Amino acid sequence: MRKEDTVKLISAEGFEFVVDKRAAMVSQTIRNMLTSPGSFAETQLGEVTFPEISTTILEKICQYFHWSLQYASDKGRYKKLISSLQRAGTVP
Repeated sequence: MRKEDTVKLISAEGFEFVVDKRAAMVSQTIRNMLTSPGSFAETQLGEVTFPEISTTILEKICQYFHWSLQYASDKGRYKKLISSLQRAGTVP
C-alpha cells in the first residue's frame, strides 16, 4: 500500500496506527480534517493526533473503521460489533 493511501492516527500515549485512508474516511470528522483546503498539518502530513483518546479506544475505533468499510450492509455483524464495543466500555 502506498503512503498516500494511508493515514496515521496517533493516540494520547503516542501510539501510531497506520490505517487505510478509505477506512479512516468512514469518520466525517477525520474526512474533514484530511480534505479541508488550507495548510492544516493533518492535510499535509496525513496524520491526526488525538490527545484525549487512549490507545485502547483508538484501536477499537480503527477496527470499527475497517469493519464499517467492509461489512456495513450486514446488520448481524453490526450488532456483534456494537456488543463488543459495549463490553469494552466505548459505547453506552
